[in-house]
Amino acid sequence: MDHYHINVFWSDEDGCWIADVPDLRFCSAHGETPETAVREVQIAMNAWLHSARKHGDPIPTPTYRPQSAA
Repeated sequence: MDHYHINVFWSDEDGCWIADVPDLRFCSAHGETPETAVREVQIAMNAWLHSARKHGDPIPTPTYRPQSAA
């Protein structure tokens, strides 16, 4: 699997940690800990990529890189 960037952040609105993959549209997951959210989003990434391959949809090249704080 390509190396896609994963954002992890706390959501007050949802009351849990969110992990999302900016390069894979609508690919996200949540968990009670950051580690759980990352594990869950890795499962979601595999499902996203499997579905894209199955339907012949394009698979994006990992390009997202967060802007570093100066």
